[in-house]
Amino acid sequence: MHSTPLRPTLPKANDRLWLGQSGLRVSPICLGITESPETVIAAYEEGMNFFFVTADLHWPLYAGVREGLARLLDGNKSRRQEIVVGVVSYLENPLFSALQFNEVISEVPGLGYVDLMIAGAVSSDSSFYSRVDSISRARAAGRHGAKAIGATFHQRSLALAADHYSLLDISYIRYNSAHPGAQKDLFPFFRHDRAALVFNFKSVMSRLNQQIFDRLNLPKTCWLPDPCDHYRFVLSRIEIDGVLCSPLQPKEVRQLARALEKKPLSEEEQNYMTWLASLVHAPVLT
Repeated sequence: MHSTPLRPTLPKANDRLWLGQSGLRVSPICLGITESPETVIAAYEEGMNFFFVTADLHWPLYAGVREGLARLLDGNKSRRQEIVVGVVSYLENPLFSALQFNEVISEVPGLGYVDLMIAGAVSSDSSFYSRVDSISRARAAGRHGAKAIGATFHQRSLALAADHYSLLDISYIRYNSAHPGAQKDLFPFFRHDRAALVFNFKSVMSRLNQQIFDRLNLPKTCWLPDPCDHYRFVLSRIEIDGVLCSPLQPKEVRQLARALEKKPLSEEEQNYMTWLASLVHAPVLT
């Protein structure tokens, strides 16, 4: 197998990356769904300043994030300048996407504005260009206070188009041991001079648990990856700037922060995890 461009070291939770050309700086770990507001507090204490919220049908899943942000911002106006909040709208009709940004702003006391507007689950060329145009215009007009725009993609060809034409400040893509296709049809074609960030979602995407692992009856040299290994798998690639993660409890945030202090996974370890995923996801999904 061809050599993969690996990082010399993993990014740390308190690192800061320029968010495209927005002037904002974000941690390489973006916190999304969580059960507990305390998880948001723990993430901030570990140095993370990047948070992801959505409305629509996912609204109940983000209650912990909204409450955690409200606690962070309660009586502390200066802290609002330190954090970056991305709000995603999954509505296809650009005319109504503003409703979701406003809903989050009104629900989180002290938030006041959105730093990053995200078009969620862009699924077609026509949808992509109309929705990006909509949020670009909203940013230019100063609506919602946003300085940056982004999108989440399930189709890598659309993420590649966004990269080639420098349309976004951040793209969220899917890449993991069970879905390694980006190694062939996305990573090699990224612009070398890109300013936009590339973050990953669904980094932990494995049906493999201890029970299934034991049933495989593998040699004793084989090992069962834990969730932090999956994040290290993604972040070992130099093309990935950061990850969207969904730790349920504060201890999982702390575990991830400690895991990032380890070395990147070697090419051999990454190949092993891809092979292991193929035993469970047969055939390996792209």
